[in-house]
Amino acid sequence: MNTEEESVGDLVALGLARYEARVYLALVRRESYTAAEVARAADVPRQRVYDVLDTLVRRRLAVAHPGRVATFSAVDPELAVARLMTLQREQLERLDRVSTALTSALVPVWADGRDQTVPLDYVEILRDPKAIAEAFADIQAHAREELLSFCKPPFVAPAANTAGIRATRRLHRSGGTVRAIYTRDALDDGEVLENVRRFGAAGEECRFTDELPLKLIVADARLVLCDMPDPVAGTGATTALYIEHPALAACLRLAFLTVWDSSRTAAGALAPDAGAIHS
Repeated sequence: MNTEEESVGDLVALGLARYEARVYLALVRRESYTAAEVARAADVPRQRVYDVLDTLVRRRLAVAHPGRVATFSAVDPELAVARLMTLQREQLERLDRVSTALTSALVPVWADGRDQTVPLDYVEILRDPKAIAEAFADIQAHAREELLSFCKPPFVAPAANTAGIRATRRLHRSGGTVRAIYTRDALDDGEVLENVRRFGAAGEECRFTDELPLKLIVADARLVLCDMPDPVAGTGATTALYIEHPALAACLRLAFLTVWDSSRTAAGALAPDAGAIHS
């Protein structure tokens, strides 16, 4: 029989954030809880439990019972797991479409490269973290009309995002578009979430999704910076590709928009004072 931690891990594997998994497991234990009661039972911060409960209700994993003091109860586990499996299948299908588009874009570039005797001058391979950070700042600085990003852990340290916020503000003021898609991990990290708010205040729109295939930034459907984690060298090693190739960038832009259309806004998932942030 699974321990509670194993059950939490299983629910996280099915797409729930850790706080959501702990609150759902607490709700299962009795007929109903108030928000304060379930926060104590699940050992979830009181200031987060309302957002977590709202998310569970929206995902049809819990039911809210209005009253002088609202209470909440869990949906039947069999039905809840079936709904989570359906969402996972939809996510897998969406990622499959993205990966197919990415493969279609990269294979011709790769095949063309087989005939080259010198490195492609529109592809720069970066392995040094400092060089990758400089390329990240460079692509933001060169964006004139549009900046699109996939953002997933490990997130860039907030202190390193000053240049990005300046670039976002500049693009927004000139009528450009800045959009970012974050993985849901951002919602459980206060420091990252504060950084999301800062970008939102600068004019960035954002949405949230459960999984992203890789870190990616596309500027003006012309410049691309993406990371390629090294599965052999270990989790800390990564290679980044800085590419100036309009055809590839345009294809990756379409992939971004596909994920954007099926991602969720911040409404209901962030604190009420989130206001204009990444939504």
